Amino acid sequence: MSALEAVLLTVITASTPLLLAAIGELVTERSGVLNLGVEGMMVMGAVAGFAAAYTTGSAALGVVAAVGAGIAMSLLFAFLTQTLVTNQVATGLALTLFGLGLSGLIGEGFTGLPGVKLTPIHVPGLSDLPLLGPVLFGQDLLVYASLALTALVAWVLSRTRLGLVIRATGGNHHSAHALGYRVIAVRYGCIAFGGLCSGLAGGYLSLAYTPLWIENMSAGRGWIALALVVFSTWAPRRVAVGAYLFGTVWIMGLYVQGIGIGIPSQLLSSLPYLVTIAALVVISGNRLLTKVNTPACIGQTFVPDR
Repeated sequence: MSALEAVLLTVITASTPLLLAAIGELVTERSGVLNLGVEGMMVMGAVAGFAAAYTTGSAALGVVAAVGAGIAMSLLFAFLTQTLVTNQVATGLALTLFGLGLSGLIGEGFTGLPGVKLTPIHVPGLSDLPLLGPVLFGQDLLVYASLALTALVAWVLSRTRLGLVIRATGGNHHSAHALGYRVIAVRYGCIAFGGLCSGLAGGYLSLAYTPLWIENMSAGRGWIALALVVFSTWAPRRVAVGAYLFGTVWIMGLYVQGIGIGIPSQLLSSLPYLVTIAALVVISGNRLLTKVNTPACIGQTFVPDR
């Protein structure tokens, strides 16, 4: 029972940053914007969160700093792509490279220092239950926040006027503009929300998953989050399922190494990325599935006076 509990807890911690980053990118893409800078926003959230928590001794302030860093990076991307109308793909890649370099510079003095860990929530009576207690009622606040954000995004996109505006902006920005919707403002808001979620994901890595700072600690999770959005065909509920599936694959690779099964460690380390590629190949082969929720204007620039 204790071994099963340990595996479930590690799966949750591995899946949470993927879910946070992916649900933010999903909203960004549903508005018609492709932001490939998720990795850069995550790693900046990680270093900002760690630095703030270490300096102040408060994990809560670390979370705030991580969110601020993610939003700041996303607004830089928004200014370049929505105001200056730069290419979204090139700008997103540049944002990732910028984030990786800047985070290494900022975090140079924090490498190897002990971090401040987010305290798990304890519910009297429930958290002490065998197996289910620690798994369901003993997580930190960001785990519950990731699930709440997923439910909120699913409800907003499908049941509210705001969700209709976001989907209309991503589906046909010219028609949305003709109807009086402020396309650029909507996209700015969605990009900022994506940055908020990516910053939270990065903060979770340095404050909960492994409470320390090492350079490039996002380790490709931003790219997996981007793949998860396509894997889920832009549906929030399927993003959650995909994040926990990929988190399980990630942890199973480490678990197999730990029990000494004779499989090369390099192959096991690459397993999450191989599964990502396989999933994308399967999804792309089903054209009907990919067209269901795919924003028609994704990646396209919009200038109101044209």
